[in-house]
Amino acid sequence: FYGLTLQPPYYLRAGGGVSWEKMRCSTLTTLLTGVTLYLVMGALVFLTLETPEESLAHKHLLQTQENFLSNNSCVTELDFDTLVKDLVSAVKAGLDVSNLPSNLTTRWDMASAFFFCGTIITTIGFGNLSPRTWYGQLFCVCYALVGIPMFGILLAGVGDHMGTVLRRAVAKIENLFLVRRIYPAQEQTSAGFTPN
Repeated sequence: FYGLTLQPPYYLRAGGGVSWEKMRCSTLTTLLTGVTLYLVMGALVFLTLETPEESLAHKHLLQTQENFLSNNSCVTELDFDTLVKDLVSAVKAGLDVSNLPSNLTTRWDMASAFFFCGTIITTIGFGNLSPRTWYGQLFCVCYALVGIPMFGILLAGVGDHMGTVLRRAVAKIENLFLVRRIYPAQEQTSAGFTPN
């Protein structure tokens, strides 16, 4: 086409020195490393975006509780409404208000954020952890738009590689256990029949 010739990739050329199998395995390893790094990067971003909001909500809730208990010997309707609104705000920020210790145990640690990133790119969507901030939710959508296809390509590569390994194993088993009868050509013609 217009005098252009297409050359196959170097790993398909004769004498290129790199076999197709070796290239596929190295590509798969590179892709697995890339997906793992993508998960770590996503976990760090979610930690950065979500932990400050959760921490602020916790501090505000503790201050509200302290003010309420120290300033009100008798509960009024307005005070009760304020407490309930602050509790609802804390729940929306992701806090568990049923057990309110004075120190914060955040739900957004590295392991939880890494697990959350894994549930995004695998499209599992399991668990109660989700971004509460607007920036966290926006990043989650963008993260999924890149991560889901990346994981799909990795999964297809692993499936292809496993299929190749399985086909080779089945071929070896067939060669070991299947009995094949081979009749010499002279016996077929001299006896006058063809064996089944």
